[in-house]
Amino acid sequence: MYNEASVVGDVISGLREVFPYVVCVDDGSTDGSQKAAREAGAVVVQHPVNLGQGASLQTGIEYALNDPELDCIVTFDADGQHRVVDAQAMAERIKSGEAEVVLGSRFLDKRTKMSLAKRIVLRTAAVQSRMSTGMALTDAHNGLRALSPHVARKVHLTQNRMAHASELVHQISELKPKWVEQPVEIIYTDYSKAKGQSLLNSVNILADLLFR
Repeated sequence: MYNEASVVGDVISGLREVFPYVVCVDDGSTDGSQKAAREAGAVVVQHPVNLGQGASLQTGIEYALNDPELDCIVTFDADGQHRVVDAQAMAERIKSGEAEVVLGSRFLDKRTKMSLAKRIVLRTAAVQSRMSTGMALTDAHNGLRALSPHVARKVHLTQNRMAHASELVHQISELKPKWVEQPVEIIYTDYSKAKGQSLLNSVNILADLLFR
């Protein structure tokens, strides 16, 4: 999380109704997000400075892997755009052994509402990802994911900003785990759009794909 003090407490409280252990990576926030997250019941791991989404994801994964009883890792954004019920369904598919990786997709049902321009950008990114990895993904830039500990131990993200999402898909494709997609809803609020879910962010996804 980065400066999510106004929303992160409610996000963590919702998660802890289903998931008893929530690790929240603070990426150099200056607005008191750490305090809000701890008061809501999360374990907070802090970066001294803002390092980006990829670094935060890697830090959270490595911290969680220290738990010897870990049976699943779910990545969940701190801005409230994801739904706990979707995360729960994804975790169950990992714990049942159905899959080692479950990737969220906002295109497998009609719950997510988005602009036509954003839909076109994300669809284009999915096609590019399919061509470069061989994985028939419908949504290559969805932050809601579930990983088995076995797969998570082999993930080593080095890219930050939007590039980490593409890097993660590439690493998963090379590991060749049992993977599935899960229909999920992304809730676009004025807050989440202001935090980076705007059309401009979608354009950044394409720029990352084209010029990396």
